[in-house]
Amino acid sequence: MKIKVINPNTTLEMTSSIEHAAKHMARPDTEIIAVSPKMGPISIESYYDEYLSIPGVLEEIKAGEEEGVDAFVIACWGDPGLHAARELTDKPVIGIAEASLYLASMLGARFSVVTVLPRIKTMLEELVDSYGMSKKVVNIRTTPLCVIDFENDPVRGMEMLRQEGRRAIEEDDAEAILLGCAGMAEFADKLEEEFGVPVIDGVVAAVKFAESVVDLGKKTSKLKTYKYPEKKEYTGLLTEFAHK
Repeated sequence: MKIKVINPNTTLEMTSSIEHAAKHMARPDTEIIAVSPKMGPISIESYYDEYLSIPGVLEEIKAGEEEGVDAFVIACWGDPGLHAARELTDKPVIGIAEASLYLASMLGARFSVVTVLPRIKTMLEELVDSYGMSKKVVNIRTTPLCVIDFENDPVRGMEMLRQEGRRAIEEDDAEAILLGCAGMAEFADKLEEEFGVPVIDGVVAAVKFAESVVDLGKKTSKLKTYKYPEKKEYTGLLTEFAHK
């Protein structure tokens, strides 16, 4: 099985961390291909960043079709370009926010998300609502750190997650914690040990879901919503989409 994990930003150090987390939990016979697009923001912390990242994600989906990939993971907690990506392939495409929310709903009745800068809170509230999880997500807690800070200063990053995670349990009555950034993968196990509740990293959750969906032989429906795009000519960053 071959799973392509796409980090929508262009920070290769973060892609390497994502790759490590994915390979650590994937089965021995699962090949993980972790990539960053050739174009896009160095981190994603706003609507502007998110929208700029999507063309690069879609190019990697198209390339994955030629590479014989069995499933895709979009490794950003905003799931940028997820629905468009599903139009380009019949392979499973799983976002890490989607995967971690679904997994958490099987493990706890209510849970909180701990993420990066305060400005992203509204974006994530809208995302959670789009997945029908607003009643289960009791709070989205932010930290004063941006995405790259967790890569550059993991000690401080860990402490910020520890503080907000404890508050989530004590003040929100959260029964599980979701780490709302792909760059937080390395902290999940230690925090879970400290807190005594499930702490979910979306990269790992998405990879395991991808393995399961491929094992089941299921593919993305092409009946209506996720049909392949109509054949059109594109200029600029995106080339012509394949029409099947």
